[in-house]
Amino acid sequence: MPACQCEVLRKAWELPFLAEAEEVPGLRRVMALHLRLWGLPELTDVAQLCVTEMATNVLAHVGRGTPATLAVSMAGTRLRIEIRDPDTRALPTLLAAMEGEESGRGMAIINAITDRWGVILCADSKVTWCEVPTPLSTPTARRGGRRVTRVEELLALYCGATHSTLDPMGPLGHAVAERATITLIADLLHWLCAHGFDAEDALARAQAHFECEAA
Repeated sequence: MPACQCEVLRKAWELPFLAEAEEVPGLRRVMALHLRLWGLPELTDVAQLCVTEMATNVLAHVGRGTPATLAVSMAGTRLRIEIRDPDTRALPTLLAAMEGEESGRGMAIINAITDRWGVILCADSKVTWCEVPTPLSTPTARRGGRRVTRVEELLALYCGATHSTLDPMGPLGHAVAERATITLIADLLHWLCAHGFDAEDALARAQAHFECEAA
């Protein structure tokens, strides 16, 4: 597999945990890590809040120490977050918490920040789930559309041949891609100089163009 590719394989994953307040920060960190690896860091705040509220719901209404599982996957172009627990009686409910109350707001928050949510009852467990919209056009798409795809095709020439077995989603794959990007930019500047263009002026104009589009 080349180190630079046009798609991201966002493989579903699960993480068992116990319903304890001390477990929640770890769940949030794992969620953030996977979103960075999936190229969706801008979803971190919303996804972490979903995990916090859903895990806390198990702690508050099913019981401290309850074995549960966090599962994350792509549902089309949406990010799907699930928490599975063994209690089929304590069902999450959308309540209108009164002003000043510190509890009862969990599912109201989930309802406000996600596209949709629900509960699936199984024979010996239940799954509380929610789905968060993403800017992706397909479940495996990279951010940036065709422009990013064209650049990755160029970067493959720089890093694909000598690092063909690297995992592009791993830290070493990212480091190789970053070095290849810098090398590509430097080579383009050399090309401009070789053909009589002002490389510094071109770089400044490119930076201005990038900042205008990114604004």
